[in-house]
Amino acid sequence: MSYNSVLYLLLFLPCTLLFYQMTPQKWRWVTLLTASYLLFWSFSGKLLIYLIGMTLLTYTAGIALHKVSGKLRKTVMLICVILLVAGLAYLKYYNFFVSNFNLISEETGSIVRLQLHKLVAPIGISFYTLQAIGYIIDVYWKNITVERHFGRLALFLGFFPQLMEGPIARYSDVAEELQRNEDIKGENVAYGAVRIFWGLFKKMVIADRLAIPVNAIFDSYQDYSGVVIALAAIGYTIQLYMEFSGCMDIVIGSGRMFGVRLPENFRQPFASKNASEFWRRWHITLGVWFKTYIFFPASTSHVVKKWSKYSRKKYGKYVSNIGTLAMTLFPVWLCNGIWHGAAWNYIFYGMYYFVLILAGEAVAPIKKQVVNRLNIDESRRYWQTLQIGKTWLIIFTGELFFRANGLSAGFSMISSMITGFTISGLSEDLGAIPFVDAADILIVIIGCIIVAIVGSIREKRGAVVASIDNLKLPVRWCIYYALIFSVVIFGAYGAGYQKIDLIYAGF
Repeated sequence: MSYNSVLYLLLFLPCTLLFYQMTPQKWRWVTLLTASYLLFWSFSGKLLIYLIGMTLLTYTAGIALHKVSGKLRKTVMLICVILLVAGLAYLKYYNFFVSNFNLISEETGSIVRLQLHKLVAPIGISFYTLQAIGYIIDVYWKNITVERHFGRLALFLGFFPQLMEGPIARYSDVAEELQRNEDIKGENVAYGAVRIFWGLFKKMVIADRLAIPVNAIFDSYQDYSGVVIALAAIGYTIQLYMEFSGCMDIVIGSGRMFGVRLPENFRQPFASKNASEFWRRWHITLGVWFKTYIFFPASTSHVVKKWSKYSRKKYGKYVSNIGTLAMTLFPVWLCNGIWHGAAWNYIFYGMYYFVLILAGEAVAPIKKQVVNRLNIDESRRYWQTLQIGKTWLIIFTGELFFRANGLSAGFSMISSMITGFTISGLSEDLGAIPFVDAADILIVIIGCIIVAIVGSIREKRGAVVASIDNLKLPVRWCIYYALIFSVVIFGAYGAGYQKIDLIYAGF
């Protein structure tokens, strides 16, 4: 029962809204929690016990942190965080590490072998585990008051709209609205419906239409020329953005119907002028989580402070700052790569951005000098366009490795792009790709243009839905009907299309 399924949109969500409104205000959290656990059970069955157990551990640790003091508080916090990370690591990464250990053992002639386990991770484990860790650390830091009501904490960790793909909310972001239990309001339902259909447009009209040819090329990249592989990298980047941001629209729209404002997860990432800015606009809540709970603690750690003090005297401010930045960014991007999945290409993906962002900071003074000497006005459109184009190249390359079937496949695809980038025979290659015709290409292009226009309006004016609400009634409803019929008529479903699973639900 994925967020874009008929079962969710026409049965589960409406029924939950109905029962929520019928429930006395005091007990509405029970309705939401029951619906959340039913949705979880529909995907992971008896693994629901893991979510309940993790919630119980988080709740108990929070109460303990409130009661104890001194060094014991830190011990309680560390034990809880270690247990949460251990559960995630075992279910998602145990077989990956064992496989690599056995490979190294075999290469070195050792007879030691570890046994692989048949493991199944609960749906969305990476998302609510980070929320639980964030909650515990915030209680430890005394940024929030401990939640004494087990049901309310359970709802925070398992709220059904964000159960599978986030966004990763901090307790202070949503706790008040989750506990308010306000009546269903027409304006919230209307806003939620528009966001849901906008998400369906991005997911079903664009992302799902791109999925089949993109998968075909990545799975058999040896059969295609370098230019086709480059197009596949661009296509996958578009697919991933439309899929993930579209799902976030559905999630945020679903939450808003209950009066819960979930945090935004994207802010026009393709308008970024460098890699750092891209990650401030892409998967925003994950970036905020890493910045809050890894980057800041690392930057204030004893080791980093000692290095900063020593290196500033020994090597000067520039070397000290770059070294400090490297020490604080490395754990962030290592965790970012590992969080996305148990494969070397994901770890490489994290290190790829670590190197690029660090290199960008290292050459920033040189770049500034060059810009000043050449009297370049960085506010001019041509310069900003060049910076955005450079960032697109970085993004497309990174997403190629992200999607490739292994790290070696990623390097092979890059090699093919460099040595076999020719447009001769391009029409034949494109003709051999499944489900690629002029109509599909035209729909994707028009869809991307519409998304880009909406993104530009949002960048300049803020919330687009609010802007639509200010339009005259006939114009407003023309937009609504155009959106609905675009999904119904041009959505990639039915005969000739296979159901495409949510990409980030697998992370």
